[in-house]
Order: sequence, then C-alpha cells, then structure tokens
Amino acid sequence: MNRLGKKANETLIEMALSADGEECNGPETISTAGSEIPSSSEERRKEFESNLQKAGLELETEDKKESEDGKIFFVKIHAPWEVLITYAEVLNIKVPIRENDIPPMVENPLDCVLFPLRLPEKVMHPEPDYFTAPFSKDKQELYLINDESTFFSPSMRNRIVNYILTRCPYGTEEGKKKFGIKRLLNNGTYTAAYPLHDCQYWKKASDPNCDSERYTLYMEWARFLRFYKEQPLVLIRKYYGEKIGIYFAWLGFYTEMLFLAAVVGLICFLYGLFTMDENMSSKEICDPAIGGEIIMCPLCDRDCEYWRLNTTCEASQYSHLFDNVATLFFAIFMGIWVTLFLEFWKRRQARLKYEWDLVDFEEEQQQLQLRPEYEAKCTQKKKNPVTQEMEPYLPLTSQAVRFCISGATVLFWVSLIIASMIAVIVYRLAVYAAFASLMENTQTLQPISGLLTPQLATSVTASCLNFVIIMILNFFYERIAIWITDMEIPRTHMEYENRLTMKMFLFQFVNYYSSCFYVAFFKGKFVGYPGAYTYMFNRWRNEECDPAGCLIELTTQLTIVMAGKQIWGNIQEAIVPWICNWWGRRKARNNPENLYSRWEQDHDLQTFGALGLFYEYLEMVIQFGFITLFVASFPLAPLLALMNNILEIRVDSWKLTTQYRRPVAAKAHSIGVWQEILNGMAILSVVTNAFIVAFTSDMIPRLVYYYAYSENEDSPMSGYINNSLSVFQISDFPERNEPKENPENFVICRYRDYRYPPDHERKYLHTMQFWHILAAKLAFIIIMEHVVFIVKFFVAWMIPDVPADVKAKIKREKYLTQKILHEYELEKLKERLCQGDKRATEKEFIATEGRMELSRAM
Repeated sequence: MNRLGKKANETLIEMALSADGEECNGPETISTAGSEIPSSSEERRKEFESNLQKAGLELETEDKKESEDGKIFFVKIHAPWEVLITYAEVLNIKVPIRENDIPPMVENPLDCVLFPLRLPEKVMHPEPDYFTAPFSKDKQELYLINDESTFFSPSMRNRIVNYILTRCPYGTEEGKKKFGIKRLLNNGTYTAAYPLHDCQYWKKASDPNCDSERYTLYMEWARFLRFYKEQPLVLIRKYYGEKIGIYFAWLGFYTEMLFLAAVVGLICFLYGLFTMDENMSSKEICDPAIGGEIIMCPLCDRDCEYWRLNTTCEASQYSHLFDNVATLFFAIFMGIWVTLFLEFWKRRQARLKYEWDLVDFEEEQQQLQLRPEYEAKCTQKKKNPVTQEMEPYLPLTSQAVRFCISGATVLFWVSLIIASMIAVIVYRLAVYAAFASLMENTQTLQPISGLLTPQLATSVTASCLNFVIIMILNFFYERIAIWITDMEIPRTHMEYENRLTMKMFLFQFVNYYSSCFYVAFFKGKFVGYPGAYTYMFNRWRNEECDPAGCLIELTTQLTIVMAGKQIWGNIQEAIVPWICNWWGRRKARNNPENLYSRWEQDHDLQTFGALGLFYEYLEMVIQFGFITLFVASFPLAPLLALMNNILEIRVDSWKLTTQYRRPVAAKAHSIGVWQEILNGMAILSVVTNAFIVAFTSDMIPRLVYYYAYSENEDSPMSGYINNSLSVFQISDFPERNEPKENPENFVICRYRDYRYPPDHERKYLHTMQFWHILAAKLAFIIIMEHVVFIVKFFVAWMIPDVPADVKAKIKREKYLTQKILHEYELEKLKERLCQGDKRATEKEFIATEGRMELSRAM
C-alpha cells in the first residue's frame, strides 16, 4: 500500500493508487473553484485544511491547471490507519472478534426452486458472518485484523472522514469557533465534497487488489435484465452504508409482499371477468325488453335529453369486473395483508439490525448536533444545562410566530388543493352536457357510443386534468415545504427531516387522494331527485352516478392518477439525471481518458442530496396508500404496484450506481418516521374500504334486495334494476330542469334512488327500503371494521417482532463479547503481576476472576 513515499503499513482512506493512477475506493475529495476565491474564503480554506492535517488526515491538492476546465482545484483527503482506529473508537464502530459459531438455519426446501433468483454467493455474502464488538484502540489484538487496508469497509472509512470534516474548525467569528464542511459549502469556500467511487461502473479497476464494488453492483444489481434476481444487500450496505441499504431492503421486501396481494387481486379480477355474463343486473340493463324500455331522466338541465337505460350496457358489464362478491373478500384480505406486511417487516428489520451491527445503535451525533443554519440565525444564547456551554437558542415568541406563519401557509396550500379539486368538479359538471350533445350529434362517434358514454368521457378527461393539476401543485409545494421548514429553523438535522416529512406527506396525501375521496364518498350521494336537484354554488347541478354505480369511475380515477404518477416518477428519476450528466460531460468526452481523472468524472455526476432518500420513501408511501386506501375499487392496483416496483428497484439502483456521486455513508436502524405513517395508513385503509364497499359499490343494495325484497325464488336477482330505479312524472319538472325537447312525448322517467312514485301519498319521499339499505350499510361498516381490526391485532400479537434465532444470536454475541473482554483483562492483569507491577494487586485479580464467573453464570 505504498504511496508517494508513505510507509508500507500506512493505509489510505480506501485503497492506494494503482500504477496507472486509477484509485480504488478513492479518497474523500473536495473540489473548490480555484481561480476566483475571495481572500476571506482563502483564509478559511487554509485554516480548515491545516486543521484537517492536525487531525491526522493527509491532503493532496491537484492544481487547477490539471483539471478539465482549468478552473477547479481538487483536494484529495486520505485517512491513515492511526486516524481510522482513533475515530472508530469514537464512533463506537463494531468490528469482528470471532467467526459466528451458531449453526445456520435449516435450508428452505424451496431453495432449489428459487435457485434461478439467487445471486452468486460471493456477491450476496462477500465476507463470513462474524460476532462483533465495539472497537477499542487499546485492545487491537482482540479483533480479527487480517489486513489493515481492508479491515474497515468503504462505508466505515467514508463515515469516519465525514465525521472529521463536519467537526473540523476553520476560524472564529464573534468570539465563537466556526466548524464543519457544510458551512464552508454554504458560504462558497468549497463547491462540493464527496467520496469517490472505487472504479468506473462499466469496467473493473486495473488494480487487482481493488474489489471494484461499483462494477459488481452495476453488473449484478443495477441492470434491468437482472430484475428477477435478489438484491445484494450486504454489498449495498458495505458500499453505500446502512441508511441506503435499509431503504433497498424495505423496498425489496415490500415488492416481495406485493406478489401475494397481486396474485389474489388478479384472481378476484378474473372472477369478475368470468362471471360477467352471469351478472343479472347487466343482463337486465342490456336486455332491449327491460333496459331498452326504461326511460331515464336527463343527466343535466335543459340541454340533456331523455335516454334509454340499455345505452349503458357495456359500462354496466365492465363495472361488474370490480363490483362483485370478490370485492368484499379482497377488501378484507388486504386489511389482513397490510398487517402481515408491517409485522413481517419488523422481523426482517430486526434481523438486519443484528446482521448489520445496529442492535445497540443510537442516532448518530451528526443527526442530533445543531444545524449550522440554526446557529447562524439564532443570535441569542443561553447555557446548555448538560455541557454548561453557551449555545444559541430561538426565543419562544419567535418560535410561536414562525409556527403560526408555517401553519397558515400549510393551510393555504391545502385549501388551494381543495379549491383545485372543486374546480375539477365544476369542470365535470359544466362539460357533461357538452359531451352528451357532441356524442349524440356526431355520427363518427356513434359506433363507440355504447362504450364511451358521456359519463365515462367526462370522468376520463377530468381525471387527466386532475393529474396535471396534481403534478403542477406538487412541483411548487415541494419548494414551499422546504422554505417553510427552513423558516421554522429546526434545531437538529433529525428535527428538520421529521418536520419536512410531515408537511410533505400531509400535502401529498391531500393532493393525490382528494379526487379519489370525492368520487368514492361524495359523488352521487347528494344529488336530490328530479324537480328538486341540489346545486353547487346554486349554479351547477351535482353529478349522478351511472346506473351501475360509481365504482367503475373510482377505478378509472385511481388507474389514471396511480399509473400517471408512476410513469412520471420514473421519467424524473432516470431520464432527467441522465440528460443532465450527458450535457455536463459533453466537453470532457473529447478528452483522452487519462486526462479525465476519476475525481473529475465523479464531480460531473449529479448530487444525491440529504433528501434523496426522503423523496424515494415518499413516492413509495404514496403508492402504498393507493393500493390500500382504495383497493376495494381496483383489485389490480397491487399488480400495477408490483410491476412498477420491479422497475423502481432497478431504476433507483441504476441511477445511484451510474448517475450520482457516491453519497456519504450514514447509519440507520429502521425506516424511521415512515413506519408510523404506514401504520396510520393501514388503520385508515380498513375504514375507507369498508365505506367503499358499503356506499360506493352496489353490493349492499343487491344483498338487501336478494334477502328481503326479491319475489322470484328461481332467480332472486331478477327485477333488481327495476326495483332500484324510482319513477318521476315529467309534468312535475320545474322549468329550470325540464329538457328543451321531448320528441317521443314521454310521460314518466326513471332515476336512481328509493323514493315513492308520484301517485303515492308520500310522493317522492324515501321508501322504507332506502332506510333498510342505509341501516344495512352502517351495520356492514361496523361489522367489517371490527372483524378486520380484531384479526389485525390478533395477528400482530401472534407474530413476535424479533425472530427467536436472532434473539439467540444477540444473547450469544453479548455473552461472547463479555467473556473475551474479561479474559483479555485477566491476561493483562497476569502479565502485570508477573512483571511486578505494584498497582496490580491480588484483590484486583480475584475481583476480575469473580466477574468472569458471574458473567458465565448469568
């Protein structure tokens, strides 16, 4: 590992330069614009780099003349072995002490079937499984140090150097020390700071000692043709750190669990497809003698005409695909599936915590330390009761004012979303008459009039318009949410991320789901009846559902928004970074490869910022909401999510491996606040699906008719359509509602409701059947919720959060660690006694032996 005259046993941050100058796991590199550095920045830079050298790091500066554009200095930072072991102890990094002696789990009998999905063993498990213990500089002989150059993984070295960089001082202002690379990046002293990739992704490093992990990740993980293979999580964690590793572990587990939901959803969809011809409601609607003779009341005022029920024949048949008995089964199944997913993920997470040495992990001080922005903006100071040092703080009055402004801004934007949704509703109400007139008077549309009804045309165009508005509002609110959170001046990095998460999720929840909530729970519920319709703003008549129900429209809305979001998300994640990198490297492509250095190539890549994973989680959690909150209306939603996630894993891995600079490694023992958000959505999904089955689908009215009102024992559902439509006398139309034309001189028309006919003494009031159906709907909601919740909580209670074998390994590791440390202390004490050390008394020796015996007994 010789380099530039350094001692052979001195290890650089990753590995040494090879003969041709290519670095393997290269040094942490900071780039700075060298030609136009102000004197104050120059002073800060010199002092910062001087302090880095005092901390033990080795610096190398590449002159700007050597850079591709001749304007940028590159400072390469190397960490010798002494620095690594010093800060490994400070960071409490766990390292191997003994190979794991617990027998592996019994082989899965399905392993031979799953063999095609496996990756090579050297990729999945590049290292043996070890028992680990926190590193101590004074006890190096305890650890399995075979090679100093590879003892600490790339992500560990990455973290150590970043730890020093974020704490290294560079000057004093107003009597207070200033420190940290983040501040220097913010004030322009440096333009970038990033760890280097270990090689180019499309070819291995020329140094035979280099593992070329980036190349391995690209070949085995980041290519789409490997979509059916498992993920090399150990290698991901080793190269990128635990925080990114836990995200891909969660995404992979979520995708695996989606497979079961997708299969069951597909079976439910196929059930609806195969029983379509047996659906009595569709048969009656399509029958010319029944549906063809039922004249329906106009769907809008004045301009719409009377129409025959059988014109919605195709729509009613397609509605049966999603509105059938299997819908109820699938809604209950998904309520249980969500619980299984969350509980099994806890077990998977517990296993990863052990395997990745995160059992005793507490949030890194980096997450809990004061943000530079907080220190810069808070001018007042008070004494910290723990450290007894003066530190900045934000007065309570200032916090209150900032929270009021923040709350008002969030409320304004949420109101803006609701206003945009109301605008789309107004669009639906306003254009329906135009679509109805256009389809009736345009001969070219007559062949598809049965399939493309005015209701469907309005629904599809409104859904597309709603999706465009969602994307526009999303673009602006992302920036507003960051601005609001910055204005609140959160104290720590963790506090900042949690506040931003809640704001973004609240907005995205309202933005993406509001239109689906409208169609599911409001459309067609407050229509009134002919002659007494209800109006929005006293101008636009409220929408009615199709005679076959609103469920097919909810399915359309869900499909367009969900599929559109996934397509747009993949375009943003894959194509945009590729175009930016292609444009940024357009000049360098003309240079020979040996003149375009590794640090310059990485500098030209996109930055995977501190919020990079935040947006990935947010995207998946919003998708999780689509497949749980409204899944009763669209059993194919899990299948769409499964196909998207298979692509998502490869897109995320491809962009991270090829299009982004290597992120600074960070630890994380869980998915954080997202776990609580998923739990909340799982509970809410039971309620929403119960309401969808009860109020949006036509299942409860059909069941009530089947058991209480059917008069045909041979075919209990015959007559249901006629029973579900009330009668209205056309002469009772007020002038505002009456159609302009009635060429066939109809006397009565029908509408979807349960009301008495015009010749009854309780004319146009709700019938007793209406109240029976309403009571049945409410009873169904209560029963379904209680059944699903009881099963959910029972399943959650039955499944332990930590697997038994993981508990055994944790106990075994703690026992071994204590035993080895005690034996080591005993041996040292014996040596001191033999050497005649007066401080090593016989009583101390006896106490140490006694502690070992006690440890064994426990």
